[in-house]
Amino acid sequence: MTQSIDDIHEQLHTVARVDYNKPIIRNASIAVLYELALKNEAGTGLTAAGALVTDSGAKKGRSPKDKRIVEEPDSKDNVWWGPVNTAMSENSFMVNRERAIDYLNTRDRLYVFDGYAGWDPKYRIKVRVVCARAYHALFMRNMLIRPTDEELANFGEPDFTIFNGGEFPANRYTTGMTSTTSICLNFKRAEMVILGTQYAGEMKKGVFTVMHYYMPKAGVLSLHSSANEGPDGDVSLFFGLSGTGKTTLSADPTRSLIGDDEHCWSDDGVFNIEGGCYAKTIDLSAEKEPEIFNAIRFGSVLENVVFDENTRVVDYTDKSKTENTRCAYPIEYIPNAKIPCVGGHPKNIILLTADAFGILPPVSKLTTEQAMYHFISGYTAKIAGTEEGVTEPGATFSTCFGAPFLVWHPRKYSEMLAEKLRKHNTNVWLVNTGWTGGKYGVGSRIALKYSRAIIDAIHSGELSKSIASNSVTFPVFGLTIPGPGGIKGVPDSVINPPESWADKAAFKKSLEHLASLFIKNFDTFGEAVADLKKAGPVL
Repeated sequence: MTQSIDDIHEQLHTVARVDYNKPIIRNASIAVLYELALKNEAGTGLTAAGALVTDSGAKKGRSPKDKRIVEEPDSKDNVWWGPVNTAMSENSFMVNRERAIDYLNTRDRLYVFDGYAGWDPKYRIKVRVVCARAYHALFMRNMLIRPTDEELANFGEPDFTIFNGGEFPANRYTTGMTSTTSICLNFKRAEMVILGTQYAGEMKKGVFTVMHYYMPKAGVLSLHSSANEGPDGDVSLFFGLSGTGKTTLSADPTRSLIGDDEHCWSDDGVFNIEGGCYAKTIDLSAEKEPEIFNAIRFGSVLENVVFDENTRVVDYTDKSKTENTRCAYPIEYIPNAKIPCVGGHPKNIILLTADAFGILPPVSKLTTEQAMYHFISGYTAKIAGTEEGVTEPGATFSTCFGAPFLVWHPRKYSEMLAEKLRKHNTNVWLVNTGWTGGKYGVGSRIALKYSRAIIDAIHSGELSKSIASNSVTFPVFGLTIPGPGGIKGVPDSVINPPESWADKAAFKKSLEHLASLFIKNFDTFGEAVADLKKAGPVL
């Protein structure tokens, strides 16, 4: 091999042409990456719609327990160390780095992609990806923001570099390693090293983790949310864990999509971190999600799906490889995407939950302190599974609706949120898309038409007016909810949960049980958030 990885930075000051006689393929086009993936990578194919199908190997999802952050003077007092952020030594990082680079230097060809994270030029960072698979290069070409030819010609040195040697395992005897998979970040060196997993989502979420560290240092709040904008320029942010309806409710043909997953809120407004979308495709159909379905075409990357070898039509219902089938595509493939992906200060923030206990109201207006509490809690509930003996719903709490990607203590993100809410007079709503009339198995899921009516009333401003003149306080949680007749098209029995429960004693028991789960979870954050406990449920 004529070049080493450490020489790459010196050689990428100008736009490079693809030269098949050289081992490093820089900033290649979609077509070139297609050709090289189909020719050289097992498990790749082409669908009838023109998307590239790939296989991520043994790992079909992220490996959060294998993420490490180097503990060094700058990060030592800033990182929220614990189960989410496990410390590693600089020496162990360098062992992994050398292992990845030695592996990459044995490949017949390498791929390099230069892109941006963050649509606001004032805050964006330059990211360089070095990898051995065309699939990974195309994935990050979609997920990062693609520079113009002029920007690429003047790209210069990156602010952060990803070395993806994922086909090669980590040495599990290296100090601090627990498996052959390793995703490690070094903020001092501004580098990320991947070993032992070919799942491309590790790169996407690695960049998000980097932004979760860098942006608060610059006074910018990083958020795990989707964002859209109405015809009058009003911006809404949607937070929600899997199954809460974030994708469905934030997709609105009357509003422009700013982004579907990762955003920042600066003094100038909000901006998307990414240049693309990474959508789940299990059970996808043109009828249910036409925008996503039609975005899967030439240039898109489909992961771990099953398709007919003859017709090349994808069977999105096939879960034989994984339920976590996904597609990465440029955001401009969505017809109502707003390019550039920036907007003003949010008028509304919507915290989505799917409460399978059937307790929380379908909508509540939160005070700033309640917003901080529920933002830190990041609650939803999973329905009872098929495992023998499991008959009750289970609570899930993901701090700031994105615990695996946080770097600072949650208090920092929540305080930044509160400051912005007060400054810009932003409304915050807790919207429950879960069960009514009883828990899962007794009650029923809140109808989508009711959830849509609630979101529409939020955007029109009618719900704020209604609550200002006619509201009720929900017990134990102290939430402000609409009074009778408060939302057009939504029955009062749905708006106020106790009215929909036939067994009032059972409601009270479940209410107190859910409140106890919130209290127990919040206690894990210690004294740093003790003053916010009164904004949560009180027993």
